[in-house]
Amino acid sequence: MRVLIVDDDFISRRLLQKILSAHGECDIAVDGAEAIKAFELAWGEGKPYDLICMDIVMPNIDGQQALRTIRELEGERSIHYAHEVKVIMTTSLTDPESVADALYKGGATAYLVKPISRSSLVNELQKLGLIE
Repeated sequence: MRVLIVDDDFISRRLLQKILSAHGECDIAVDGAEAIKAFELAWGEGKPYDLICMDIVMPNIDGQQALRTIRELEGERSIHYAHEVKVIMTTSLTDPESVADALYKGGATAYLVKPISRSSLVNELQKLGLIE
């Protein structure tokens, strides 16, 4: 499994990397702009990501906008819904508007509230069929 971890907070990135590295190769981006570049680069190399774990509140391009851009890029590539990258929003935002924006407007696959526990993340990966 190829994973992109997108978060401007070092501790959050390290925690996700520690959990996810047991399940696959992890790349890191510190904001939405880097996430979009990494996403495009991975497709250009023929090795797209299986999973993106992305914070919402970040500098430059936030997670919501990055998610919408990634979904637009998939649309431009005519990627079928079943083959889209799984995106888990990992954020401290719990308000209904942020959740709805990510899941319904942005096309996030899942939404986990920080602090992220190993068990909640692994459970979500299992639900998404990324691990057994």
